[in-house]
Amino acid sequence: MQVSERWLREWANPPVTAAELAHKLNLAGLECEAAPLLAERASGVVVGRILSAERHPQADRLQVCSVDVGDGQPRQIVCGAPNARAGLCVPCALPGAKLPGGMEIKDAKLRGVDSSGMLCSAKELALSDKSEGLLELDDSAVPGTPIETYLQLEDGLLTLELTPNRGDCLSVAGLAREVAALYGLEACRPAVSAATLDSEQTLAVAVDSAADCTAYSGRVISGLNPAARTPDWMREKLRRSGIRSIHPVVDITNYVLIELGQPLHAFDLAKLSGPIRVRRARAGETIKLLNDDTVQLRDELLITSGEVPVALAGVMGGAESGVGEGTTAIFFESAAFTPAAIAGVARRHKLSSDAAYRFERGVDPALHREALERATALTLVICGGQVGPISFAGAERPAVAAIRLRHARLLALLGCEVPASEVETLLRRLGIALTAAGDGEWLCTPPSWRFDLAIEQDLIEEVARLHGYENIPVLPYAAALSPAVQSEALRPSVRIKDALVARGWQEAVTYSFVDAKLQARLTPEFTGIPLDNPIAETMGVMRTSLWSGLIGAWLHNHQRQNKRARFFELAATFAENTEGIVETPRLAGLASGPLLDEQWGVGSRPVDFYDIKADLEAVCAIFGGEAARFRFEAGRHPALHPGRTARLLRDGIEVGVYGELHPVLARELDLPAAPLLFELDWAQLSQASVPAARPVSEFPASRRDLAVVVDEAVPAQALLDLVRATAGPSLSSLRLFDVYRGQGLREGSKSVALGLIFQDYSRTLTVEDIDAAIARVTSALARDLGAVLRE
Repeated sequence: MQVSERWLREWANPPVTAAELAHKLNLAGLECEAAPLLAERASGVVVGRILSAERHPQADRLQVCSVDVGDGQPRQIVCGAPNARAGLCVPCALPGAKLPGGMEIKDAKLRGVDSSGMLCSAKELALSDKSEGLLELDDSAVPGTPIETYLQLEDGLLTLELTPNRGDCLSVAGLAREVAALYGLEACRPAVSAATLDSEQTLAVAVDSAADCTAYSGRVISGLNPAARTPDWMREKLRRSGIRSIHPVVDITNYVLIELGQPLHAFDLAKLSGPIRVRRARAGETIKLLNDDTVQLRDELLITSGEVPVALAGVMGGAESGVGEGTTAIFFESAAFTPAAIAGVARRHKLSSDAAYRFERGVDPALHREALERATALTLVICGGQVGPISFAGAERPAVAAIRLRHARLLALLGCEVPASEVETLLRRLGIALTAAGDGEWLCTPPSWRFDLAIEQDLIEEVARLHGYENIPVLPYAAALSPAVQSEALRPSVRIKDALVARGWQEAVTYSFVDAKLQARLTPEFTGIPLDNPIAETMGVMRTSLWSGLIGAWLHNHQRQNKRARFFELAATFAENTEGIVETPRLAGLASGPLLDEQWGVGSRPVDFYDIKADLEAVCAIFGGEAARFRFEAGRHPALHPGRTARLLRDGIEVGVYGELHPVLARELDLPAAPLLFELDWAQLSQASVPAARPVSEFPASRRDLAVVVDEAVPAQALLDLVRATAGPSLSSLRLFDVYRGQGLREGSKSVALGLIFQDYSRTLTVEDIDAAIARVTSALARDLGAVLRE
């Protein structure tokens, strides 16, 4: 909300500067910024009255005007504005004047005619971003009056960004009420009295749903002057609130909206077809709104005349019943709509209005009649007319429940001494009624405009705001802090993350919403869950894999010259089955670029398939490693390279896959390289049995190395599995430490070197024990895999 500082000070005028006032409001929880009305003001500009306007002899679009500037000597000024006419009062820049932007006005000849000054538009005075002609002033403006004085340009603007719970401050009256409370002042609220009735004309009103509209007031005002013009003082206040002048009656409704905070609407009485009714829309109904949009209605709250919808309640009026230049009779509407009835309607139809903004946050239900009387009084002053009685429909407002406030509880929460007398004073400043309820307790009844006060803590917060957060001392904690015990369910994830970070990986957090096309290429076996209202086209479905987000994070970094990527994420993926949407936690990662960070002492190479396997083995080791029967085997995945893909299994059940992105997919996605990816099912991976204590053997270990020649098609994992199965219980460790292909071997074969470490926990193994184990291993390798010992 934007409001004139001068307007606010008409209601509450603390003896502080605008900057100090804004700072005070910020400390009280109302985000506020103060700025001067004009960064650069004009000088030498006065009110001028055009005495005559004749066509320029040499130019069709120019007029030669005689202008009275209050010094008794009319000036001749050439003007090209289409609205220049005799009798009009406008800003006039005299020779020597300086306009915003640095323009200096001098005597000149325009197409051979002398011009002594310049008639100005609002844009030329920096009062508006655009203008369609001269700035028209009231006929009562006195020629020669400095424009700065006449328009009261010695002003500032206060811009507030209010939280949704403080809708009561979305007006000059509400903001003044808050300022008065902060500074201990009395707000100067103008008295509003009931209008004198001089007409019997009325229009019946009815409310079908009291739950949506607690009160509806309306009044007919007839005999309006269709030539009436909004006075300059009102136009300026509206302009400084960010609202352009439209029509005197519309300007009055906007003025009361900003002044008191009550949205109003005016219907052209001649365009209404019958009594006013507030009801829910019926399926298939439509309404054309003031912004010329026609909206299809479902069950929105409507204002109807007869059976014809004439307004979308609390949001916007209808185009067919709006006031215009020929309007001579109006029906003013002032209602109390509940936030629940209005919330979401404007967003559903992609509308934006000040009325909806306020009703969604809550408008004082006791305000509607006062606002109607205020609008009536302004209408009579500006447009004239005859006033009819108020038509009303609604119910009595329910009593506001009192809230118990304990002084001891307040002191405990604030941590500082606030005397009971100060508590009472501060709360009464906010319009809260207090009744003593025992020693150190009060029953507090919030005012009708404070929807956000519901519990004791709300009242304590109000005391803290007015007492001043800056006045609450900062004290160290009196009690020692003890670390919280970490949940057992979280420990595996913390250990995994720590292990990956220790190996050079970085945790990423990506959106759960991903691009449908990319996801379909990465996981064609799953159907994505579409979003009804996606944030963006590239975030249209729920992710079935974490790879989409990790690829996006990698590209974001790669485009910023971060070539080395090691990203992992532990998060949920989503799939839909017959029982509904299922969340599955997964651990996924992406690697690309050099294996090591650049350094002078060690060369590097690109990260490869086996580097990822090593990192995954470290992850498996946390959950038991070989003891938990993890194993790797060749696999296939539609998004991965057919020759560089492997599956991770645990007890024969697939835990996940890893490998290099398919080269065709990398080209189609226009990726700078094919990254290495892995994705594991967290539930399968993190299953952990109770660890068994095992002592360190006191007996020596013995190592034997075997080099066997096998066919190229025999996977190394098959060799390892067979060795473990036949070596016996004394085999404590097994490592593959070399693979050789080349000279000395037949074509299509390879040599695999294995290191076997034997150790017993009860005795020292003899050479015969180890030889027997080696004999069993070599025999099994030869029998089952065709392995031959390499000489």
